[in-house]
Amino acid sequence: MTVGNMERAELFDAGSKGRGLRAAKELNTGEVIFSEPSFAAVVFDSLATQVCHSCFRHQANLHRCAQCKFAHYCDRTCQTACWNEHKQECGAIKKLGSAPSENIRLAARVLWRMHKDTGIASDSQLISVDQLQEHVADLAAEDFKQLRADVHKFLQYWSYGTRQHSVDYISHIFGIIKCNGFTLSDQRGLQAVGVGLFPNLCLVNHDCWPNCTVILNHGKYVSELVISLKKNPTTIRKNLWIELRALGKIPEGEELTVSYVDFLNLSADRQKKLKERFHFDCTCEHCSKHIKDDLMTAVADSKPSADKVKEVTAFSKESLEKIEKSRVERDYNEVLKLCYECLQKQENVLADTNLYKLRVLSIASEVLSYQRSFAKAANYAHRMVEGYRKLYHPNNAQLGMAIMRAGVTHWHAGQIEEGHSLICQAYRILMVTHGPNHAITKDLEGMRTQTEMELKMFKQNKAAYQTMRDAALKH
Repeated sequence: MTVGNMERAELFDAGSKGRGLRAAKELNTGEVIFSEPSFAAVVFDSLATQVCHSCFRHQANLHRCAQCKFAHYCDRTCQTACWNEHKQECGAIKKLGSAPSENIRLAARVLWRMHKDTGIASDSQLISVDQLQEHVADLAAEDFKQLRADVHKFLQYWSYGTRQHSVDYISHIFGIIKCNGFTLSDQRGLQAVGVGLFPNLCLVNHDCWPNCTVILNHGKYVSELVISLKKNPTTIRKNLWIELRALGKIPEGEELTVSYVDFLNLSADRQKKLKERFHFDCTCEHCSKHIKDDLMTAVADSKPSADKVKEVTAFSKESLEKIEKSRVERDYNEVLKLCYECLQKQENVLADTNLYKLRVLSIASEVLSYQRSFAKAANYAHRMVEGYRKLYHPNNAQLGMAIMRAGVTHWHAGQIEEGHSLICQAYRILMVTHGPNHAITKDLEGMRTQTEMELKMFKQNKAAYQTMRDAALKH
């Protein structure tokens, strides 16, 4: 499928939700409904020297722009591909003397692009950027104060000859970014590295149990029909684009939805987050009927008293705050000490699907893997994944990633049978959510092949396999 093709989706009036997209034909599980390049995107301030400003890959030894000394790129290819976006930014940064915050840089990139393309970058874009939804009038006092400060700094940064905009219009653009900005992850899906605007994606409405997922791709050469005066096909480099993929079969005419928040929150907490960030009341089935809230707050089979549950829940909240503080300080021994204490308190009180227990199990597994205590980490990862399976959609990308990490942990712990099984399960999910060409899926395919080979060796000669594994772990 070429980037920008919108044959599988169509715009429609979604009633109280406003505009929406629906399936223009029946869609199969894992099918790419549409791909869309970013209209504008920027790297977070904190990662400006660690992430390529063109393809958003996390890389070592990036090359710095010699002019503004702010933008960084993988190589000359990425720098050349990004020059049209960076050209005015480069001059503005030099003029100002330093780069402003990511919000201001993104607003400027949006406006520069709008001047060039009048808000619509291609024939497949369904709506002009400045017609996207914003909720400036609904902002809380503190948020509105921050917006005004950003607009003031923007006016100092903005340089486009005599082309100026009113404060209200600039505020409108900031409002669009705040409401529609899509967080960009690195090529391995491990870290949020930036924010971008994808106009067609902005038209996809929310559901806590959606029928689609969004995945980010980080650049390759693609052949597509570029709409130009000559209407000639050419090969161009699309450094950054999203894919909207079907999580299951979707009948023609059904609304396409994605989740704006992680499902692993109680329905009331999800509704609160959605109201604060996107200014709407979620009335999806899972929120209205509080589906799975009982599992997320479940207590152990031993049926502890209400007072005991209240005590342990309060202790868990406090412990997670301390754990996060220690993680930020990189005091991993303290993190583990706090996790062990919390899990001991939770034992026989909270069920393994309880959100507080799942969060502690996740952190403990992650830190133990980092410290190469793989056997312990595998135990916690197994319990975490079993809890996730009961809560997440079976084709949820975060479930797939969690199963993948658990598989790798079991593999490194020498539990090759369980490791290979988990890696195969993760591969099946990520083939739906990410597709066969994504970097993460390709990594997983390599792991699947390697663990399959090791599993055969293990079944033939366990002693020889153990010797080989021990030797590999020493290096």
